[in-house]
Amino acid sequence: MARKRSRGAGPFPSAVAAVTPTAVPPVEQTPAPSARPDPADLYAALDLGTNSCRMLIAQPKGNQLHVVDSFSKNVQLGQGLEASGMMSRASMARAVGALKICQRKLAKHDVKRMRLVATEACRRAANAGEFINVVRRETGLQLEIIKPEEEAQLAVVSCAPLVSARTEQLLVVDIGGGSTELVWIDLSRVPKLERSRAIMRLHQGFDNQDTVFPRAKVVDWISVPLGVATLKDMYDDVADDGARFALMSWFFEEQLAEFSPYADAADQVREGFQIIGTSGTVTTVAASHLGLRRYDRNKVDGLRMTSDQIDTVIQEYLTLGPAGRRRDPRIGRDRQTLIMSGAAILQALLRVWPTDRLSVADRGLREGLLYAQMSADGVLEDGPF
Repeated sequence: MARKRSRGAGPFPSAVAAVTPTAVPPVEQTPAPSARPDPADLYAALDLGTNSCRMLIAQPKGNQLHVVDSFSKNVQLGQGLEASGMMSRASMARAVGALKICQRKLAKHDVKRMRLVATEACRRAANAGEFINVVRRETGLQLEIIKPEEEAQLAVVSCAPLVSARTEQLLVVDIGGGSTELVWIDLSRVPKLERSRAIMRLHQGFDNQDTVFPRAKVVDWISVPLGVATLKDMYDDVADDGARFALMSWFFEEQLAEFSPYADAADQVREGFQIIGTSGTVTTVAASHLGLRRYDRNKVDGLRMTSDQIDTVIQEYLTLGPAGRRRDPRIGRDRQTLIMSGAAILQALLRVWPTDRLSVADRGLREGLLYAQMSADGVLEDGPF
């Protein structure tokens, strides 16, 4: 069942509240609020997802981020989770190995201000508390399992620089390994030059309370517990490649039926409507469209693709088949087993909403974590993105 925003408290899994270990006191990762932040300080954000472990170490630079170091590794923490409800020993060992590398990078750069978060796999796994304790014992790092609402907030914040001044209705889509977050935002009452900054302020929450500052209004949000890894696992027993893709896309679309803007989508005006997609799926499709044999973030981040261009890439993937996709350098080894489930989600979204363009964001939870920390500390300059 998809998790939706509700007034007050949302229906989050009870495991989220139970996973913080109590036997060992938490490591202090962020200075006390009284510590005056230095604009030269380094910040870190780590995102341990269902499929990948990724970290950024960055410094505020004007109203943007200057990345000092980064890390990304495919750990498949959620492998087998759909069937067993547990993270396997092998999956946890892979994740701990990656986190040890992250710990060494944090120590090397002497990072004091950081947030280290885990998402859907840890929200769902019955043994998440055990895993958090193992990570703490083996690496000294204290992972924080965040709720779907905060994950959605941070994904939105990360995309603020890509919001067009002409955008009045915005849909941000974050396709993860174990879940997909969608947030529909009304910017029609925000002055055009304030729209990116209004998106940034959503790191404070989706409560929609009026303030003296122009504020984006969150019409609705939803966290669908289906991502590229979990959707793939559900249809692994379907032998035909095309049939499997069609079933995945159809099933994902069904999960959107209760998302309130879904029913009104046909009445929305295309002009002033923007979809921003952030995920490995979206950036891989963009790289394939551009014919990049070596990935280049500068060419992908901010690219706008038409629905026809996206459909052409997806049809190429289907024509290649599993063997051809494994050999395609544009997809990459880490992504080739998951690209069709991600493409199925992407195609379902473009069928539903009234736009023929998608803005590609090579950014996500890590950038959102960094922006939120820096914004709260007041070290970002106030200016247009």
